[in-house]
Amino acid sequence: MGNGESLAEKSALFPTYAKHPITLVRGEGSRLWDDQGKLYLDFMSGLAVCNLGHVPAKVKRRIQEQLDQLWHVSNLFRIPNQEKLAKLLVANSCADLVFFCNSGAEANEAAIKCARRYHQRVLGNSRYEIITFEKSFHGRTLATLTATGQDKVKDGYYPLPQGFAYAAYNDIRSVKDNITDRTAAVMLELVQGEGGVNLADPEFVTRLSALCQEHGLLLIVDEVQTGLGRTGKLFAYEHFGIEPDIVTLAKGLASGFPIGAMLGKNKLRDAFSTGSHASTFGGAPLAAAAGVATLETLTEERLPERAEQAGAYAMQKLSERLLPYSIVQSVRGIGLLIGIACSEPVAPIVTELHRRGLLVLPGGTHVIRFMPNLYVTNEEIDEAVDLLSSVLASSNRA
Repeated sequence: MGNGESLAEKSALFPTYAKHPITLVRGEGSRLWDDQGKLYLDFMSGLAVCNLGHVPAKVKRRIQEQLDQLWHVSNLFRIPNQEKLAKLLVANSCADLVFFCNSGAEANEAAIKCARRYHQRVLGNSRYEIITFEKSFHGRTLATLTATGQDKVKDGYYPLPQGFAYAAYNDIRSVKDNITDRTAAVMLELVQGEGGVNLADPEFVTRLSALCQEHGLLLIVDEVQTGLGRTGKLFAYEHFGIEPDIVTLAKGLASGFPIGAMLGKNKLRDAFSTGSHASTFGGAPLAAAAGVATLETLTEERLPERAEQAGAYAMQKLSERLLPYSIVQSVRGIGLLIGIACSEPVAPIVTELHRRGLLVLPGGTHVIRFMPNLYVTNEEIDEAVDLLSSVLASSNRA
């Protein structure tokens, strides 16, 4: 390779990510350090993964203990921590059963399969179609990118699988118009994170739940980003007074260790019967140990409540400091999933914030997402707001 070749050209990785020019090597709580020793305040949390901050002590200890005992045996044998994590999830949710996998996309894929099989093998009908929503994001497998209501993720992957319809978000009439004799389920994000931090309207959610019951449809709530305390409740659906038939989880479930989960009602037991679905690494000993420690910490230390309080403080400070800038259109969110909606693309602002030591990410093209860990302090929130305000001021956006 010649000296003129870029780092990206020298890499042996497929260039599927537009990587920031930062190499992070160490983390603790809300702080990260790069390979040059530069300190960053992390308001990304690894895309809402590190809800307990970086390298949380209890999770670290449990993983170290498990490393000395057993790494893998396959799901053909009972795995004690997998059983324990499933019971913890059931005890703290409206679900009765859990299927473990490795990611949010896999959890949503499992939900799609379970919904179809429930109708076809349990109820004995031929329904298979899933209604999702415009601007939604459900994953990168062929089925879940098809379920996603954004065309940009589908480019170059045609033909896409059949069986999906798209309704307008927060529009119950649009949902009704999409229901046919093929419809099996509705899949909903209660906060569309990738789509721009768009919140579901409570009345819409109530009516949607009733509509699903009226038509015999399963209600699937995708909580891959919103679950595990981020919104101020352990699960976002708790804000809306509903009980979904299926809930999908991943990001925050094991503090950075790969795991996903599909939670379901007992009526779905026969849909996912022996041999109907599987995942080689799903709920393996290491991931399950990390998941147990994470969920115990979230519940024992009442971190959802902490997220609710910290989120209210952050929303107030962001509104007071940023709304006077002409570029800022709104500050919206719930708990510690917050979006700053802007009148122009935010990529240059995000880049400058990274340069100044604050890690944030976009939500779509015109929204900056704030997603700190659930232990974030008011002082750290103030520091982040100061940095963002300074960037907006220095770019003449007052």
